[in-house]
Amino acid sequence: MLPVVVVHGGAGHIPKERAELSTIGVKEAARTGYAILQKGGSAMDAVVEAVALMEINPRFNAGRGSVLNVKGEVEMDAMVMDGRTLDSGAVSAVRRIANPVQLARLVMEKTKHLCLTAEGASKFARSMGVPEVPEESLITDYAKMRWKKNLQPDANPVECQMGKMGTVGAVSVDKDGNIACATSTGGMINKMEGRVGDTPCVGCGGYADNNIGAVSPTGHGEAIMKVTLSRLVLFHMEQGKTPEEASDLALMYMKERVDGLGGVVVVDAKGTWAARFSSLQMSWAAAQQGELHYGLYHGENFVEPVQENI
Repeated sequence: MLPVVVVHGGAGHIPKERAELSTIGVKEAARTGYAILQKGGSAMDAVVEAVALMEINPRFNAGRGSVLNVKGEVEMDAMVMDGRTLDSGAVSAVRRIANPVQLARLVMEKTKHLCLTAEGASKFARSMGVPEVPEESLITDYAKMRWKKNLQPDANPVECQMGKMGTVGAVSVDKDGNIACATSTGGMINKMEGRVGDTPCVGCGGYADNNIGAVSPTGHGEAIMKVTLSRLVLFHMEQGKTPEEASDLALMYMKERVDGLGGVVVVDAKGTWAARFSSLQMSWAAAQQGELHYGLYHGENFVEPVQENI
């Protein structure tokens, strides 16, 4: 069953013209992570590289392609967690960084802290030699269009959120049985300046524990934080539920308790995985035992050889 990597490209309502590109993107990310694992790389290496690939893909709401805040600027959040040690690193409201997930890993490995924010994160990035990129390079025409549309006095916030691509994330177990997760996002369309969602918060935007498994979620950040969604999934797994059962229970609770929709990718220590969501869609892909599984709508689980196109 090992190694395994599972990725998601965000939950929500993905416009038809972008859905196919989203599926292509998650499949590519899963293949990239799996290739690293096959060569003996760590679960952390796999999830970071899988997410970094989606951050540079303008089809996702992370890195290049991030949605814009109310001022028309990009502010991004990301986190990683190591299931062996429970070490974690995160950045929030970070700007002009092409791959926030890689900066989050540096926070974990090079500091005594779990999260750095805004200008502090930028200073740390410079001290680590991480290059800044022009903000314009992170802003797509699609993001500008959604931003402008949501500025209109008669804008429907729900409809505008439906058009956005989601948070990206990955979970993995490597050949040694070590587990990791990574999540990255541009946040919520037209959010207030300085708004931070669930992604950089341990237990909300991700969690990994070698003794249980790992989770990376996507959806409405405020709802995810209220129920600490990632840790809630793992709680149910600790009680003996399968990854699929635990995911469904946690997502149902979030919907019933705080009216929140979302999705998760989950893996346990044995390599059993799940990709579950309460939203209309969630692009996801999983690579295991030479097979690539993927889907977008409920009930989908297409399978093809993982080696294809590598």
